[in-house]
Amino acid sequence: MEKTVEQKLQALWNLQTIHTQIDKIYQVRGELPIEVADLEDEVAGLETRIEKIRVELDAAEDSIVNRKNLIKDAQAAIKKYETQLNEVKNNREYDAIAKEIEIQGLEIQVLEKKIRETEFEISNKTTKYEKAQEDLEERQKDLVAKQEELANITGETEKDEKALLDKAEKAEKKIDERLLIAYNRLRKNAKNGLAVVTIDRDSCSGCFNQIPPQRQLDIRQRKKIIVCEHCGRILIDEEFTNENASA
Repeated sequence: MEKTVEQKLQALWNLQTIHTQIDKIYQVRGELPIEVADLEDEVAGLETRIEKIRVELDAAEDSIVNRKNLIKDAQAAIKKYETQLNEVKNNREYDAIAKEIEIQGLEIQVLEKKIRETEFEISNKTTKYEKAQEDLEERQKDLVAKQEELANITGETEKDEKALLDKAEKAEKKIDERLLIAYNRLRKNAKNGLAVVTIDRDSCSGCFNQIPPQRQLDIRQRKKIIVCEHCGRILIDEEFTNENASA
């Protein structure tokens, strides 16, 4: 059976009333859900950064150990060549061995320079690591506090929210699909979530633009669904809401 316009408006207003109550619950939570999500992202980012620095520090420390081992090898080679110098039989052999000693000495200098550079790098990275750890501890404390605050507020309203969501789901089933799509689109685009609004002082209570007298009369007659020419919201008369409130 085809519903009358008045029945359609009643179904829309009932749904809007339920959604307004749900919106008020969300307003109580305020920005907390967003703050919690932002802190969770920040904590995850800091943990990733700390892990990255830790890997870099491990690699730097390993490189120092490897270079120190190379220095030991070079020093051992120099000792071996110095022993061989005492056994040379001509200048050519002497020059060749002396050249090897010089090369090993230069290699030691290069390795020592790289070790100093890496130690400086480790010092800087350690400072960043410690600072990131401090930041992480602070953000984790903030996150726990915000999570507890949100959990307390959510706990107080969770039962009401669930009941209203169930109620809204049932109310949606009483509305034609095309009309429900239009309603949801209006709610999404409206900052205050109002898709169905009343006439208040000859104006749309959604955008506060004035409604011509003839259009107000059409709205009160409830013979067709009328939307605000300025904001597109569905308009109903104040008496209609009073009737439904007392029903």
